[in-house]
Amino acid sequence: MIYKIVKDFFLKRKVNSKLRNYQLQMSSNKIVRVGVLIDTNYFTNQEDLINEIVKYGILIENIEILSFVNKNKKTILEKFNFFFRKDISFGGLFKSERVTNFTEQSFDMLISYYDIQKPTLLLVTRSSKAKFKVGFQSIDKRVNHLAINSVAENYSEFISELFKYLKILKKI
Repeated sequence: MIYKIVKDFFLKRKVNSKLRNYQLQMSSNKIVRVGVLIDTNYFTNQEDLINEIVKYGILIENIEILSFVNKNKKTILEKFNFFFRKDISFGGLFKSERVTNFTEQSFDMLISYYDIQKPTLLLVTRSSKAKFKVGFQSIDKRVNHLAINSVAENYSEFISELFKYLKILKKI
């Protein structure tokens, strides 16, 4: 328990120092490849979320999910890429190849699907090479291009609002 608190403290300091001079780069490309970063401790309907994204014209093979898991949940681990707190060092370096591969991919859009701010998730979002980042309004404003005011449990509202704004921005 204390280890978790101390590690989160150091990760939070590392994230804040990385975000201090961070500038989001804007891209005018259309959205084709989508990465989704999910906190499975609060949201477990990954398949429903994927199906909702597919309804708006994104091909299922162009969607990749990375899930943050606190506890070993067998059903989640079998279906999606995942990572644990232990996969990130105190200094903010990724020990897991799954996390490194996810952050190195050049997604057209990254959906940071978590509405409770955690240093581990912020670090992955910040490190991602995605061209357009989307998340919840309750998360640090410096990491996302677009913030949507919603709650994680209401995924259909979030995705519908997201695609409404993407049409306005001429990204789809």
